[in-house]
Amino acid sequence: MADTSDTASSISLTEREETSTPPTSTDEEGASIGFDNDNDTDSALGSEDAEQDTQTLTSSIFNYRWENGRRYHAYRDGEYWCPNDETAQEQLDIGHHIYLMLLDNRLFLAPINPQPQLVLDIGTGTGIWAIDFADQYPSANVIGTDLSPTQPTFIPPNLQFEIDDAASEWTFPKNSFDFIHVRGLFGSISDWPKFYEQVLAHLKPGGYYEQMECSVYCTADDDTTPPGSPLARWGELFTEAGRRTGKTVGVIDHQYQWLQEAGFEDVKEHRFKMPNNPWPSARTPEGKKLKEIGKWRQLEIQTGIEGWSMAMFTRVLGMSFEEVQLYLAETRKMWRDKKVHSYTRVGVVYGRKPGGAKES
Repeated sequence: MADTSDTASSISLTEREETSTPPTSTDEEGASIGFDNDNDTDSALGSEDAEQDTQTLTSSIFNYRWENGRRYHAYRDGEYWCPNDETAQEQLDIGHHIYLMLLDNRLFLAPINPQPQLVLDIGTGTGIWAIDFADQYPSANVIGTDLSPTQPTFIPPNLQFEIDDAASEWTFPKNSFDFIHVRGLFGSISDWPKFYEQVLAHLKPGGYYEQMECSVYCTADDDTTPPGSPLARWGELFTEAGRRTGKTVGVIDHQYQWLQEAGFEDVKEHRFKMPNNPWPSARTPEGKKLKEIGKWRQLEIQTGIEGWSMAMFTRVLGMSFEEVQLYLAETRKMWRDKKVHSYTRVGVVYGRKPGGAKES
């Protein structure tokens, strides 16, 4: 769990600073697819001291870590494993487009109130999901939280972004949110029961929680990702890194059960296959859709693979920068090969807090 003794557990973003240059020092899954700080304030502090403390804290948020040529968040340094630089942001936005295609242009699957009032997007990243939701639901006040201040400045008037660590104690009022949304928190939370406990406490009775997670394993319905191959090793390396950090990466295979155990009602799960390149046949409407998803997924992998790997493989597994790059070269080659019929499993699970009026 992250240390909760920082000066503030949640910081509202009123402006965005860009630091783009590093320092000079170094339902069921588908059928088979056809081929083709603490909050105490010293009362003796004057207003000048308080203002200086705020400026120092704000500055520290943007004092990013640079490592192996990639930029990482500064707030709660090391709690999240992906970079937050421009390349990583591009990958997140590509991923958002892919998930919209998977969900048939829907932002979520939960049967929420058609006029939600307060909505929370945890791990908002570039904020693209929260922006789309705020545009689509003008009745809602939407809050997007993240460890990195990488969200845009020009946003809908009913949206705000905050720097916050979802693994710490939440400072939001309890029983306040109509809908809480999460996407891609695998490898980020060490105490999932505590996390779900906080989600449940902060939802209104009858409010919904939804979570989308991906598997770290590359799956194939044939023998095109054999044991020992670069793609088979991908999942094994990530799983071992998660084991060493105490933050499981296999969330997709537990989230349905975890929501039930946490006390959610009407828990439902939908599974999807996300092709890793455009190998599916386009002879059917579904095949055409999957082939298009595969094109975008290949672009996302090309954009994101280094960022997904570097911190986990070097910091946690002890691989050198050169070892990682050599392995990634082999993996990229296999990921692009249309004779390799691999896909990534995607799971969307949602549940309802007991009480309140059930939405039809």
